[in-house]
Amino acid sequence: MPVPKRKTSKSKRDMRRTHQKTDAPNPTACPQCGESKLPHRTCPSCGTYKGRDVIQSDDD
Repeated sequence: MPVPKRKTSKSKRDMRRTHQKTDAPNPTACPQCGESKLPHRTCPSCGTYKGRDVIQSDDD
C-alpha cells in the first residue's frame, strides 16, 4: 500500500481545496408577488409554487 513520502504542507493542502468551495444560493423573483425566493422552493411570502397555492397564507 503506497504511503506519502513527505507530509503535505498546509499551503499545498489549502491550494488543493480552493476549488471545493460551494456557490452562494441564487435567489430569483417570485412570479406571483415579486419577492425573492430560492429556486425550486415554495415562496415564503405568498406560499405559491409553479402558479399553485401550496401553503394557505393568513391574508386569505
